[in-house]
Amino acid sequence: MSITTTSKATTQAGTLAQLQALILGLQKQLPSAQFTLVSTVYTTATLVTALQGTLMTLTAVTTARAALKVALAAWDTEEAKMGPVILALRRIIQSMYADAPDTLAVFGLEARKVPAPRTLAQKAATAAKAAATRKARGTASKKAKSVITGNVTGVTITPVTAPAAAPTVEPVNAQPASPAAAPPAAAQVVTSAAPVSPPGHVGQ
Repeated sequence: MSITTTSKATTQAGTLAQLQALILGLQKQLPSAQFTLVSTVYTTATLVTALQGTLMTLTAVTTARAALKVALAAWDTEEAKMGPVILALRRIIQSMYADAPDTLAVFGLEARKVPAPRTLAQKAATAAKAAATRKARGTASKKAKSVITGNVTGVTITPVTAPAAAPTVEPVNAQPASPAAAPPAAAQVVTSAAPVSPPGHVGQ
Protein backbone atom coordinates (compact mmCIF):
# COMPACT_ATOMS: atom_id res chain seq x y z
CA MET A 1 0.00 0.00 0.00
CA SER A 2 1.23 3.47 -0.79
CA ILE A 3 2.25 5.66 2.13
CA THR A 4 0.19 8.50 0.71
CA THR A 5 -3.00 6.83 -0.49
CA THR A 6 -5.03 3.67 -0.08
CA SER A 7 -5.01 3.01 -3.81
CA LYS A 8 -2.86 0.05 -4.82
CA ALA A 9 -2.54 1.42 -8.32
CA THR A 10 -0.41 4.38 -7.24
CA THR A 11 2.99 4.23 -8.93
CA GLN A 12 6.28 5.25 -7.41
CA ALA A 13 6.36 8.27 -9.68
CA GLY A 14 2.93 9.29 -8.40
CA THR A 15 4.06 8.84 -4.79
CA LEU A 16 7.11 11.00 -5.39
CA ALA A 17 4.93 13.72 -6.91
CA GLN A 18 2.56 13.61 -3.91
CA LEU A 19 5.40 13.87 -1.41
CA GLN A 20 6.88 16.84 -3.24
CA ALA A 21 3.48 18.55 -3.30
CA LEU A 22 3.01 17.99 0.47
CA ILE A 23 6.40 19.53 1.23
CA LEU A 24 5.74 22.51 -1.00
CA GLY A 25 2.27 23.05 0.46
CA LEU A 26 3.50 22.91 4.06
CA GLN A 27 6.30 25.40 3.39
CA LYS A 28 3.99 27.80 1.54
CA GLN A 29 0.70 27.59 3.41
CA LEU A 30 1.61 26.36 6.92
CA PRO A 31 5.15 27.48 7.64
CA SER A 32 4.63 27.78 11.44
CA ALA A 33 2.02 25.08 12.08
CA GLN A 34 2.19 22.24 14.60
CA PHE A 35 0.71 18.75 14.10
CA THR A 36 0.12 15.71 16.29
CA LEU A 37 0.34 12.74 13.98
CA VAL A 38 0.21 9.14 15.23
CA SER A 39 0.95 10.27 18.80
CA THR A 40 3.95 12.34 17.66
CA VAL A 41 4.13 16.12 17.65
CA TYR A 42 5.58 17.74 14.55
CA THR A 43 6.25 21.30 13.61
CA THR A 44 6.21 22.26 9.96
CA ALA A 45 10.02 22.25 9.88
CA THR A 46 10.40 18.79 11.46
CA LEU A 47 7.61 17.38 9.31
CA VAL A 48 9.18 18.76 6.14
CA THR A 49 12.52 17.21 7.16
CA ALA A 50 10.87 13.82 7.73
CA LEU A 51 9.04 13.97 4.41
CA GLN A 52 12.24 14.90 2.59
CA GLY A 53 13.91 11.81 4.07
CA THR A 54 11.06 9.66 2.77
CA LEU A 55 11.32 11.34 -0.60
CA MET A 56 15.07 10.64 -0.85
CA THR A 57 14.63 6.98 0.14
CA LEU A 58 11.92 6.42 -2.44
CA THR A 59 13.99 8.16 -5.08
CA ALA A 60 16.87 5.80 -4.34
CA VAL A 61 14.52 2.81 -4.65
CA THR A 62 13.22 4.06 -7.99
CA THR A 63 16.76 4.56 -9.28
CA ALA A 64 17.85 1.13 -8.05
CA ARG A 65 14.89 -0.59 -9.67
CA ALA A 66 15.55 1.10 -12.98
CA ALA A 67 19.19 0.04 -12.79
CA LEU A 68 18.17 -3.49 -11.84
CA LYS A 69 15.87 -3.69 -14.84
CA VAL A 70 18.72 -2.68 -17.13
CA ALA A 71 21.11 -5.13 -15.45
CA LEU A 72 18.66 -8.02 -15.70
CA ALA A 73 18.11 -7.36 -19.39
CA ALA A 74 21.88 -7.36 -19.94
CA TRP A 75 22.21 -10.61 -18.00
CA ASP A 76 19.49 -12.30 -20.06
CA THR A 77 21.37 -11.38 -23.23
CA GLU A 78 24.68 -12.58 -21.86
CA GLU A 79 23.24 -15.84 -20.56
CA ALA A 80 21.63 -16.60 -23.91
CA LYS A 81 24.97 -16.05 -25.64
CA MET A 82 27.41 -17.72 -23.22
CA GLY A 83 25.24 -20.31 -21.46
CA PRO A 84 25.61 -22.99 -24.17
CA VAL A 85 29.36 -22.24 -24.45
CA ILE A 86 29.94 -22.73 -20.72
CA LEU A 87 27.88 -25.92 -20.66
CA ALA A 88 29.86 -27.40 -23.56
CA LEU A 89 33.15 -26.42 -21.91
CA ARG A 90 32.18 -28.15 -18.66
CA ARG A 91 31.25 -31.34 -20.48
CA ILE A 92 34.54 -31.42 -22.39
CA ILE A 93 36.57 -30.97 -19.20
CA GLN A 94 34.55 -33.65 -17.44
CA SER A 95 35.26 -36.02 -20.31
CA MET A 96 38.99 -35.16 -20.34
CA TYR A 97 39.43 -35.79 -16.62
CA ALA A 98 36.71 -38.36 -16.01
CA ASP A 99 39.17 -40.52 -14.03
CA ALA A 100 40.86 -37.63 -12.20
CA PRO A 101 38.44 -36.17 -9.65
CA ASP A 102 41.17 -34.07 -8.07
CA THR A 103 41.92 -32.35 -11.36
CA LEU A 104 38.19 -31.78 -11.95
CA ALA A 105 37.98 -30.17 -8.51
CA VAL A 106 40.47 -27.54 -9.70
CA PHE A 107 37.88 -26.49 -12.29
CA GLY A 108 35.15 -26.60 -9.68
CA LEU A 109 33.64 -29.68 -11.32
CA GLU A 110 32.79 -33.23 -10.35
CA ALA A 111 32.89 -36.37 -12.45
CA ARG A 112 29.62 -37.13 -14.13
CA LYS A 113 27.85 -39.95 -12.37
CA VAL A 114 27.12 -43.00 -14.49
CA PRO A 115 23.98 -44.78 -13.33
CA ALA A 116 24.61 -48.32 -12.16
CA PRO A 117 22.94 -51.06 -14.20
CA ARG A 118 19.57 -52.00 -12.83
CA THR A 119 19.10 -55.38 -11.27
CA LEU A 120 16.39 -57.84 -12.26
CA ALA A 121 14.61 -57.14 -8.99
CA GLN A 122 14.57 -53.40 -9.70
CA LYS A 123 13.23 -53.96 -13.21
CA ALA A 124 10.54 -56.30 -11.90
CA ALA A 125 9.56 -53.79 -9.22
CA THR A 126 9.29 -51.04 -11.83
CA ALA A 127 7.13 -53.20 -14.08
CA ALA A 128 4.86 -54.16 -11.18
CA LYS A 129 4.49 -50.54 -10.15
CA ALA A 130 3.66 -49.51 -13.72
CA ALA A 131 1.03 -52.27 -13.98
CA ALA A 132 -0.51 -51.25 -10.66
CA THR A 133 -0.60 -47.62 -11.80
CA ARG A 134 -2.33 -48.55 -15.08
CA LYS A 135 -4.86 -50.62 -13.19
CA ALA A 136 -5.55 -47.83 -10.70
CA ARG A 137 -5.95 -45.29 -13.51
CA GLY A 138 -7.99 -47.64 -15.69
CA THR A 139 -5.53 -47.40 -18.57
CA ALA A 140 -4.43 -50.21 -20.88
CA SER A 141 -1.74 -50.90 -23.43
CA LYS A 142 -2.39 -50.71 -27.17
CA LYS A 143 -2.55 -54.49 -27.38
CA ALA A 144 -5.05 -54.70 -24.54
CA LYS A 145 -7.17 -51.93 -26.03
CA SER A 146 -7.32 -53.73 -29.38
CA VAL A 147 -9.17 -56.71 -27.89
CA ILE A 148 -11.74 -54.58 -26.12
CA THR A 149 -14.99 -54.42 -28.06
CA GLY A 150 -18.52 -53.38 -27.30
CA ASN A 151 -21.21 -55.94 -26.38
CA VAL A 152 -24.62 -55.65 -28.02
CA THR A 153 -27.41 -57.82 -26.63
CA GLY A 154 -30.06 -56.87 -29.14
CA VAL A 155 -31.02 -54.43 -31.82
CA THR A 156 -34.47 -52.88 -32.19
CA ILE A 157 -35.31 -51.59 -35.65
CA THR A 158 -38.05 -49.02 -35.89
CA PRO A 159 -39.39 -48.79 -39.46
CA VAL A 160 -39.95 -45.31 -40.77
CA THR A 161 -42.28 -45.02 -43.77
CA ALA A 162 -42.76 -42.05 -45.99
CA PRO A 163 -46.34 -40.84 -46.57
CA ALA A 164 -47.96 -42.57 -49.59
CA ALA A 165 -48.03 -40.45 -52.69
CA ALA A 166 -51.43 -39.76 -54.31
CA PRO A 167 -51.99 -42.02 -57.35
CA THR A 168 -51.55 -40.37 -60.68
CA VAL A 169 -54.67 -40.52 -62.88
CA GLU A 170 -53.78 -40.70 -66.50
CA PRO A 171 -56.35 -39.42 -69.12
CA VAL A 172 -58.27 -42.14 -70.93
CA ASN A 173 -58.61 -41.66 -74.69
CA ALA A 174 -62.14 -42.49 -76.04
CA GLN A 175 -62.08 -45.58 -78.25
CA PRO A 176 -64.77 -46.21 -80.93
CA ALA A 177 -67.22 -48.82 -79.87
CA SER A 178 -66.70 -52.14 -81.59
CA PRO A 179 -69.70 -53.35 -83.55
CA ALA A 180 -71.69 -56.01 -81.76
CA ALA A 181 -70.95 -59.42 -83.07
CA ALA A 182 -73.79 -60.82 -85.09
CA PRO A 183 -75.37 -63.87 -83.62
CA PRO A 184 -74.39 -67.03 -85.42
CA ALA A 185 -76.70 -67.97 -88.33
CA ALA A 186 -79.08 -70.73 -87.65
CA ALA A 187 -77.90 -73.98 -89.01
CA GLN A 188 -79.79 -74.95 -92.07
CA VAL A 189 -80.49 -78.61 -92.37
CA VAL A 190 -80.52 -79.72 -95.93
CA THR A 191 -82.26 -83.02 -96.46
CA SER A 192 -81.77 -84.74 -99.71
CA ALA A 193 -84.75 -86.91 -100.68
CA ALA A 194 -83.88 -90.24 -102.17
CA PRO A 195 -85.54 -90.93 -105.53
CA VAL A 196 -88.55 -93.04 -105.16
CA SER A 197 -88.60 -96.04 -107.42
CA PRO A 198 -91.81 -96.71 -109.28
CA PRO A 199 -93.83 -99.64 -108.08
CA GLY A 200 -92.91 -102.97 -109.47
CA HIS A 201 -89.40 -101.74 -110.38
CA VAL A 202 -86.55 -103.28 -108.60
CA GLY A 203 -83.44 -101.69 -109.01
CA GLN A 204 -80.64 -103.55 -110.54
